[in-house]
Amino acid sequence: QVHLAESGGGSVQAGGSLRLSCTASGDTLNGNICMAWFRQAPGKERERVASIYTDGGTTYYADSVKGRFAISRDNARNTLYLQMDTLKPEDTAMYYCAAEARFIGCPTIVANYRYWGQGAQVTVSS
Repeated sequence: QVHLAESGGGSVQAGGSLRLSCTASGDTLNGNICMAWFRQAPGKERERVASIYTDGGTTYYADSVKGRFAISRDNARNTLYLQMDTLKPEDTAMYYCAAEARFIGCPTIVANYRYWGQGAQVTVSS
């Protein structure tokens, strides 16, 4: 089993920054692993914000966060990060860490990620 736990959420004013962390535990999370951040606001569908593959260099960002968010991972510590700068009110959502073992690349949809954290709330005030 793989357990994911997010931390670092909170409330900030527009233009501020937050850094989310996701720590993975368990014996399964090794080899070629894609890790990702999703977010879900009330009344909206869960959407992929960013993802990163095992090599740490293959990344994806949603258009809405490009240039403002940065995903990274520390494989030695089994930790995923999301640095969020220049936050906007529309970034307000519950942010979820997700992971999936894959030979190549990262899944694109929610249904193809097997492991999920419980979420961290991010609230951005205008």
